[in-house]
Amino acid sequence: MPEVIFNGPEGRLEGLYSHHEKEGGAPIALLLHPYPREGGTMNNRVIYRLYQTFSQKGFSTLRFNFRGVGRSQGSFDNGAGELSDAAAALDWVQSQNPNAPQCWVAGFSFGAWIGMQLLMRRPEISGFISIAPPVNLFDFNFLAPCPTSGLIIHGRQDEVVPEEAVAKLANKLSNQKGIEIDYRVIPAADHLFSNKLDQLLKGVESYLGNALKDQEAEAG
Repeated sequence: MPEVIFNGPEGRLEGLYSHHEKEGGAPIALLLHPYPREGGTMNNRVIYRLYQTFSQKGFSTLRFNFRGVGRSQGSFDNGAGELSDAAAALDWVQSQNPNAPQCWVAGFSFGAWIGMQLLMRRPEISGFISIAPPVNLFDFNFLAPCPTSGLIIHGRQDEVVPEEAVAKLANKLSNQKGIEIDYRVIPAADHLFSNKLDQLLKGVESYLGNALKDQEAEAG
């Protein structure tokens, strides 16, 4: 799990990167952590376990700290700067994997909001995983239309983001032509998936496995 430092818009950004070699190129994944002002870092347990999951699936995987978090330079910028950080992180992981056949972004809470914005700006992103997207706290209207299919997972007992609001977003995106949104609700899970993390990860693993098979079939 090598530590990496790469250049961001406001100075150096700190990350952890797992590289995979594969004939024809390994797929890549970028993971985005929760709200920095609430203690969110790349070592958040959901992001850490996602990192393990993507790596085990053969992805070259990067998680990193947004500006002002850990050893990353800069200061919190209410989302705009963090989106630029995510773009720089994606540039870096692409530079390490120039032949990557697939590019995925996965985010948790605040990171899900940043990830969905990155999705709109980078057409090479072929899949996404959005965990507990804070649709009641941040504007998601930019998803018009959503450019690719993906997975949204939310907790039924989320005390921060009402499940009904996320269901409304998932339904809206599902109604777009050519877009398939797999929306999964985990009963009794709170915003942090405190006692349901294994269930969350099983959902991610099953979705990733099926999506990889489908994308490889299309490519072949």
